Amino acid sequence: MSDRITAQDFEAAPGTADWHVADAAERVFETGSFDVGARLVARIAELADAANHHPDVDLRYGTVTVRLTSHDVGGLSRRDAALAREIAAAARELGVDAKAV
Repeated sequence: MSDRITAQDFEAAPGTADWHVADAAERVFETGSFDVGARLVARIAELADAANHHPDVDLRYGTVTVRLTSHDVGGLSRRDAALAREIAAAARELGVDAKAV
């Protein structure tokens, strides 16, 4: 059974309200510094390894951009929604805000 979901399913999932969805789910986090961004990326790496589901992550001074998609189903999956929720929680723990995409 595939865990593929629609963009609407992703957007309706708990904890995904601030993610922008097109062909993938994307969110930009305003970290305010490279150090905080690196700490967020490290936390994302831990969560991704634990889930065996790895997003694309772009670390820049002041921002971290995360892009989620599931190549094995050719789009979004329940795994993406679950990881999005965990990443958002980790960002909140670090005091990081989402930037409008």
